[in-house]
Amino acid sequence: MKITFLGTGAADWKLEKHKGIEGFRRNCSVLIDDCLLVDPGPDVPDALESFSKSPNGIKHIINSHRHGDHFSQATLDLLSHAEFFPMKAGETQNFGKYTVTALKANHATCAEAVHFIISDGEKKLFYGLDGAWLLYEEVAEMKKEGIDLALLDATVGNTVGDYRIFEHNDLNMVILLKARLQQFVKRFMICHMARTLHASHSVLSDQMKHYGIEVAFDGLETEI
Repeated sequence: MKITFLGTGAADWKLEKHKGIEGFRRNCSVLIDDCLLVDPGPDVPDALESFSKSPNGIKHIINSHRHGDHFSQATLDLLSHAEFFPMKAGETQNFGKYTVTALKANHATCAEAVHFIISDGEKKLFYGLDGAWLLYEEVAEMKKEGIDLALLDATVGNTVGDYRIFEHNDLNMVILLKARLQQFVKRFMICHMARTLHASHSVLSDQMKHYGIEVAFDGLETEI
């Protein structure tokens, strides 16, 4: 399974305002095997062009929730040739070679938010953006399935006591999750970094490397 990160930033990154500055991050979205798009946000068209990905190659689209940095009708319209699969918590759907299970996310400002376990029959990705501390049902599924890569929200950075921990993770929360789940998960990576709450990518990467946690960036491609 090949994963391309089209965007790795939280909602406070704005394409029209911040593109071109050092460390720029688009709103979060990933492309799996160049054909399955997770979160059709507003920055997807720019990312596809920037990273030389053909929109015509996208066949399937899923969406974690309808917040504006994760969902854009204009992006769906651009990709109207692809099939969009709306999913609710507790549902499992099959399309192409993929099996996708939606699990309720701990995201206070959107009751319908879900996370995904995505399997291609050999490898499994946990997509955990947005969302705070994982809910029991999510952890139970991760233990049962075994996960090759867990992609976790890290919006809040090192900001201690920030009110957003009820809908997003800070780095200490991610570190604790990794320590508890590492026997079930092979790799951990963070994404969804807020522009105003994080150090530079290099500093963040050095910090998280100590804990065995990778840091995603726009344009990163990785195989699991």
